[in-house]
Amino acid sequence: MKHQEALVLAPNADEFLALLAELPGKAAVTACKTVKSALSSHTGGQVILGQPDLVAELLAIRPEVRWVQSTWAGVEPLLALGRSDYLLTGVKDTFGQQIFEYVLCYLLAYEQRMLERLGRQVNRNWWSEPTGTLAGKTMGVLGTGSIGRHVASMSAPFGIRVLGLNRSGQPAAGFEKVFPTEKLDEFLSGSDYLVCTLPETAETIGLLDARAFDAIKPGSYLVNVGRGSTIDEKALVHALLEGRLGGAALDVFSEEPLPPDSPLWHAPETLVTAHVAAKSRPADIAKIFVENYRRFLAGKTLNYLVDFDLAY
Repeated sequence: MKHQEALVLAPNADEFLALLAELPGKAAVTACKTVKSALSSHTGGQVILGQPDLVAELLAIRPEVRWVQSTWAGVEPLLALGRSDYLLTGVKDTFGQQIFEYVLCYLLAYEQRMLERLGRQVNRNWWSEPTGTLAGKTMGVLGTGSIGRHVASMSAPFGIRVLGLNRSGQPAAGFEKVFPTEKLDEFLSGSDYLVCTLPETAETIGLLDARAFDAIKPGSYLVNVGRGSTIDEKALVHALLEGRLGGAALDVFSEEPLPPDSPLWHAPETLVTAHVAAKSRPADIAKIFVENYRRFLAGKTLNYLVDFDLAY
C-alpha cells in the first residue's frame, strides 16, 4: 500500500508532530489543534491520529476515514457515532504503571489512616492509633485487560491476594481467580479492596448499583480509575454515609468536572481527583501509531483494534 497522508488532531498536536519523523517514507503529516483548522488545512487523507471527541466531531462533518488511532484509552465519543466502517485502534500497555501507582498511593493512605492523621495534626492532636497493612488483604479488580493485569501483577509482591472480574470468568495472568460478572456478588463479598478498571460498555454501565453495594464486604475500600458510568453515584454516597464502604478514591465520574454540589466532595473517607490517574503521554502514543502505520501499509492486522460490538 502506498503511503497515506496522516492527520494529527489533538490540542497538543505539535508535540505529536515532532515525534512522527519515523513514519515510513517521511509520510506527510498535518497537525491540527482544532476541528476548524483540520477542516481548512487537511487535504483529505484517511488516516487520523487524534483525540476521540475531536475526531468524532470531524467525522460527523467529513466522514471519509480508513483508520483512526485514538490518543486516549477510552474511545466512547467515536463509538457514539454508531459507525463501524473503519479501523479503530486504542491505547494499551502504556497506562498500567501510572494506574498502579495511583492505586497503591491511595490504598496505602487508607491503611495508614492519612486523612485522620492529617486532621488531627491540624488540631495538634497527638494520635498514636496503629496503622493497617496491605499484607494479607484481598484485592478485587474489575476488569482483566492490560491495566487490570498490570495492577494485579504489581500488587502481589505486597502480599495482596488478587481476584478478577470479567464478562466470562476467563482466567487471566496475575489473578488467583477470575469471576464472571454473573457472580458479581460473590466477587464483591470477598474483596477488601475494589479497583475498577472497566471500560464503558452496555454491560458495565451501573454495574455497581445499590444491590451491588449491599453485597459488598463491609468496610471495603473502593478505587475507581476506569469509567464513572460503572458506579451509581447515589448508591455510592449512601454506602459511604452508612459505613458500608470504608472509603473511596475516585478519579472518574459520570459528569466531569464533578459538579460543586456533588455530595462526593464531602463523603466520609473519600478522596476526589480530577481524572489524573493516567495521562496520555505523546511519546507513548506516537510509538503505537508509528508501529501501527507500518502494519497498516503492509496490510497486517493492527495492534489494539477496537471491537465495535464489544465497545473496547
